[in-house]
Amino acid sequence: MIFVTGATGFVGNHVVKTLLAFDQKVKCLVRPGSESRLHYPAEIVKGDIFSPDLAEKMSGCKAVIHLIGIIREFPKKNITFKRLHVKATQRAIEAAKKAGIKRFIHMSALGTGPQAVTEYHKTKWQAERLVQESGLTYTIFRPSVIYGPYDHFTTLLARIIKRSPFIPIIGDGLYKLQPVHVNTVALAFVLALFLGDTHNHTYEIGGPQALTYREIVDTIAEHFKKRIKK
Repeated sequence: MIFVTGATGFVGNHVVKTLLAFDQKVKCLVRPGSESRLHYPAEIVKGDIFSPDLAEKMSGCKAVIHLIGIIREFPKKNITFKRLHVKATQRAIEAAKKAGIKRFIHMSALGTGPQAVTEYHKTKWQAERLVQESGLTYTIFRPSVIYGPYDHFTTLLARIIKRSPFIPIIGDGLYKLQPVHVNTVALAFVLALFLGDTHNHTYEIGGPQALTYREIVDTIAEHFKKRIKK
């Protein structure tokens, strides 16, 4: 049995789907009211990462896949990088240890590190350090921009390009990204459960091609037969 946090999210649903395809039993931590956002037939335990009985909810599991994360803060709702990246990871680690689980697979982000500048990447780095120092057998993944159906990047960009005469270009648009498909990311998380040489390692995950932001915009625009004036 694999315990998954963040299972109702974009990446989480694909991880659950892939686990089931590998004949793994899956237990998903799901906040009450969010059950419909889990699209695959896994076992649901209601609660959140800060539930006092989290270790009990993990009972019977052999590994934790920790996917909780945010890309935008809402401080008035207590949704902050510090709380959902650092404190949530600490809670997941503590509960895993209490439940006797020794395997922990963690979602981080490309660009994090000791010299991280943004609060997003700083807190991702702090969470990584907690995992590395936990004493658990860990694998950490740092994906690049993840794309796929209903993602938070290309889907939004495609919607804007399709409907608007104006296309947002952040900066000069010449910086490179290496988008990676969500199925690739999900497969990496699941394979780590079976590959011993992934123990206590950190991996960056990128797609096969580095593209500038402008090239990504042009590719999406071409799909809709729209011409982008530069």
